[in-house]
Formats: sequence, C-alpha cells, structure tokens
Amino acid sequence: MIILPEIAKITTQKKSKHRYNIFLKENEQEYYGFSVNEDILIEYYLRKGLFLTPEMIEQIQEKDESYKAYTLSVKYLSYRMRSEQELIDYLQRKEVDDTYIGEVISRLKQEGLVDDVAFSEALVRTKMQTSTKGPLMIKKELVEKGIQAPNIEQALSLYTFEKQFQKVEKWAKKKLQASSKKSRQQQIDSIKQSLLQKGFSFDVITEVLNNIELERDDDEEYEAVVFQGEKLVTKYQKKDSGYGLKQKVKAALYRKGFTADLIDRFIDEYLSEH
Repeated sequence: MIILPEIAKITTQKKSKHRYNIFLKENEQEYYGFSVNEDILIEYYLRKGLFLTPEMIEQIQEKDESYKAYTLSVKYLSYRMRSEQELIDYLQRKEVDDTYIGEVISRLKQEGLVDDVAFSEALVRTKMQTSTKGPLMIKKELVEKGIQAPNIEQALSLYTFEKQFQKVEKWAKKKLQASSKKSRQQQIDSIKQSLLQKGFSFDVITEVLNNIELERDDDEEYEAVVFQGEKLVTKYQKKDSGYGLKQKVKAALYRKGFTADLIDRFIDEYLSEH
C-alpha cells in the first residue's frame, strides 16, 4: 500500500507574508515539504489534511518556480522599461532556470510588458530630449541592450535629420559663444571632434557649421593669439632667439589655426619688444 504525504500544517513565512511553508506528514512523522506563493496556494486549494501525490508536488513546485520568475520580472520592469535581453540577463543572474525564463518572456510579451520596438522608440525619444547624444551613440546603446537591427533602424527613424540639425546647431552655438583662448579654427575643429564622438554624422555637422556664423571679433581673436603666442615664446626662448625664435613661434601659431595677419601682428608687436 502506497502511503501519500499529507499536509500537516501551513505557515506564513516571516520575511514574506505572501509565501507559505507547506509541512507534510508521513507515518506520523512531520517534515518541511516546500513553499509556495499565495496565488499557488489558492489555485491548488492547498489545505491541512490534503494528500498529495509526487506528481502533484512536482507540478505545484514547477508552477511556483514559474510564478516566482514572473513576479521577479514584473518587479524588475516596474522601475523602467527593459529590453528582452536585459530581462533575460537579469533572470540568469538570479539563477532562474532557462525553462522558466522562456515561459516568463512569452507571457510578458503577450501582456505587452516586454516589447523591444516600444522599448527602442522610448529610449530614442528620451535620449533626444535629455542628452546631446547623436544617432550613432544611441545605436551603440541599443545594440548593447540586445535590440535587433530592424528594430534599431525603426526606432532611429524618429531621430530625423532636422532634429539632429537643431540639436547640433544649439550645442555648437553655445560652444562658439563661450570665451576661449583658442583660435576660431581650433574651436571649430574641437566642436567637430566632440560632435563626432557624440555620435552625429559628418554630414549633419558640416551642414550646421556651414549655416552658422563662424566669424569672430578680430580683437578677441588677437587676444587668443597673444595668449597662445606668449606661452610659445616662453617655451622656445630657452633654446632659440632672434629669427629662429620668430620662425618657431610663427609655425606653431599657424598650426593652431591663426591667420597670417594676426600672427605677423603678434610677432611685430611682441617679439620686437623682447
């Protein structure tokens, strides 16, 4: 005669009021069996005196594992939207069995809680509104989050050339208006490099710089020449003087993007006195 385990008692877990410990009894010997979530307890109508077959216990435990994976996922998604791959990685870190991960992902997709298209589009909109990142940087971020190429392209279509132009223009104007001891050309080159690093294309950068006022007040540019030139004189006069010093300073100022007339003016006014 096969003796089935009987539920001896059910207690609430101290650290989680929605989970219950199921204690079983066989041959008058009571022992801890397993734990379940409140929803599983109700679904299977678990109660004191109920006899359980090994198959029922296995089924209940599998259902509970799947439920735990689901509630874990919902909690993780409650903080912000996640890509499918982000959720998979999270559940794997929590050591959830792959079988349950697949079940949970399918369920969450049906419920609309995991949607890589919606996630990608939301991320692109957020980056457009809150950062100075260009499409290439955003694309890199989406790739890292496991988004597939078609979904990335669809989402990035929201970041139109016009929107890129407006963002680049605003950022470039702000940088150009800031006081600087660099030549105008150095400023422009620095802006180009920064925008490329931010993920904007060369085409949009070039068009912006071709359409904004790049001129600079001669007095302000000359102040920059003097600032840079004096530093160069201090650097080179330790080893050179006279014509040799002038030529080295001139060449260095040319490389920094200053115009010939302003360089000659500095050489005449500053080095003639020293």
